[in-house]
Amino acid sequence: MKKFFLPIFAVLLVLGSILPLAAYRVTRAVLSGAEPASSAVSSPAASAQPPSAVPSADAETFLVEDQVTGQVLELSRQEYVLGAVAAEMPVSWPDEALKAQAVAAHSYALYCRDHTTLQSGAWLTADPARRQGCLTEPVLRSYWGTAYEQNYARLSALVDEVLDEILYYENAPACASYFAISNGQTEASENVWGSALPYLISVDSSTDRSADNYEYTVTFSAEQVQQALAGLGISADLAAPEGWFGPAALTSAGYTKTVTVCGQTVSGTTLRRALGLRSTCFTVQYQSGNFSFTTRGYGHGVGLSQWGTKAMAEQGKSYADILAHYYPGTQLQVQE
Repeated sequence: MKKFFLPIFAVLLVLGSILPLAAYRVTRAVLSGAEPASSAVSSPAASAQPPSAVPSADAETFLVEDQVTGQVLELSRQEYVLGAVAAEMPVSWPDEALKAQAVAAHSYALYCRDHTTLQSGAWLTADPARRQGCLTEPVLRSYWGTAYEQNYARLSALVDEVLDEILYYENAPACASYFAISNGQTEASENVWGSALPYLISVDSSTDRSADNYEYTVTFSAEQVQQALAGLGISADLAAPEGWFGPAALTSAGYTKTVTVCGQTVSGTTLRRALGLRSTCFTVQYQSGNFSFTTRGYGHGVGLSQWGTKAMAEQGKSYADILAHYYPGTQLQVQE
């Protein structure tokens, strides 16, 4: 099968996210993005059966570049996975949700290891000080305060349960992207990053519609929108702002694929970045000199929905069930 790894990862570094953040945070996580997907799943969905064994991928040091300082942090496997889960989900969430997040974060980091293009040699980036991507021990102590020992003990035990388990696709770590909340359906990554992988396709995540702040409206003045559009090379006439936005084309999952802006066709992801919108599932209205953008969901929409993961765990699904649902066609395997 044709491989898409390198172009996909290159786009990931440009966009700078993996994802996204958990539903309890408003800041965007650095490590929640990813790139791949396709509408064709050529192999069976990941099974909830006991994972099979594969050769050890080694308990190496994980290299994470601090986005602010430029320092390359050297973390043990357990430190990285625990720190990534703590950055992405509240420690109070169900056990199976936290374990699913741990496997996804671990698998994604190994994918990045195999395809990094960062000049520092790091696998991926994070901003621990702002609690984005991966939290180091000092940040965790400050963040959790007096609950540090209790929270650490709980999360460490859960991470250790799955620390040897990785999602694989065709004998390589899967690009296990994740994000906070979908619009009710996850997105195929070809509609976000332009490249496709068979296990990052659109799947149902309808429980996301009950998420906190699932629907969110932000208002900008016409001048603010004009400035954002100028950054895209689009000239918007302030004399007639009501005509700036035209018809939108949607993906099959309901996200904005393209929208007409001042006569030009702009991708939904491009407009989302320019305006800092929570999702590409959005509508826009103009009234009295202001634009109101209403979004549904939070994050790029590709891969594992963190809110959907929480809901599945609450319904009694195991972490393996959750991973099989959001990454169909992957295999959960144990490193010996």
